[in-house]
Amino acid sequence: MSSHTAADREQVLDELLDIGLAVASERDLYALLDRILEAARRFTRAEAGTLFLREGDRLRFAVVQNDLVERKLARPELQQRFEAEPLRLSEPSLAGHVAQTGEVVNVADAHAIGVHQTRAFNARFDATSDYATRSVLAVPLQDLTGSIVGVLELLNAVDDSGATVAFHRDHEKLIRALAAHAAVAIRNARLENISFKDSLTELYNRRYFGLRIDEEVKRHTRFGHPLSLVVVNVDRFKPINAEHGQPAGDEVLREVARLLVRHSRSFTIIARLDGDEFAALLANTPKAGAVTYAQRIRSVIEGHPFAHGTVTASFGVAGLPADAVSADDLLAAAQRALRQAKDLGRNRVTAL
Repeated sequence: MSSHTAADREQVLDELLDIGLAVASERDLYALLDRILEAARRFTRAEAGTLFLREGDRLRFAVVQNDLVERKLARPELQQRFEAEPLRLSEPSLAGHVAQTGEVVNVADAHAIGVHQTRAFNARFDATSDYATRSVLAVPLQDLTGSIVGVLELLNAVDDSGATVAFHRDHEKLIRALAAHAAVAIRNARLENISFKDSLTELYNRRYFGLRIDEEVKRHTRFGHPLSLVVVNVDRFKPINAEHGQPAGDEVLREVARLLVRHSRSFTIIARLDGDEFAALLANTPKAGAVTYAQRIRSVIEGHPFAHGTVTASFGVAGLPADAVSADDLLAAAQRALRQAKDLGRNRVTAL
């Protein structure tokens, strides 16, 4: 690659090798995609980037990074803002064009390109984040079957003076290699979901939850990042089954699962543990933040119009390092807090 020194090229190769190894071992898809996007931005000196996942006729913002906007908004808030507005393939956009055609798009000025079928710049997201896109490099995430599972899009390459410039053509091959790693990771995750998903609610099952909580506790031990666990139990669930029948009870569980997913960040691990008990594993979240999250979810469930009337839930919150030293201890602590919430009258959040 002509734009890099020999040392730079060696660093790139090392990074590609490390990411390739991580694809085979890292179970946290979003952590891996975040790392891939960071590497792509670092190698191309991109100010911002997005990694989209294709879901039917939409592109979902799986990972969003933007140095300029993050000076005003924290990354979680930035992520949530974009997650709420998936990109429909029916609306013209550069990422949508890449997702539908498999072409690489590399333009110096997104505003100056003409509209050709789906290939057009979509300014809606610049308006959402008060950002000014100029140069764009977008490549497809294509799996081994040839299916396009997403798009890696980089925005605004900068030179040594900080000015926005076009992405170097030599970078396209490198970014395609990173995109290939991302596509393999996504395929692996989707295959894994088949064996790690609860058939009723489509949440992760207890087996997967056990693997993830072990991994996150190890990550906490190594890096010191806070880790919190919220355990959720539907209040008076047995009477719902008794009065309205099991199909009605199953629908309550499915609806609670949908609410948990809808009102949680994409990288929060939501699982069904047993029966009417759920768990939310919040990485990089202190216990106070987990309490705020649980209070919000409690209010959402209480206010939701379930088919058979009001449904409430109780929540137990525990965190590392305050309440436990191991994965088993953390789960036991959260379940103790949950029992306290039940004993205090239900429909409440209790933290140890």
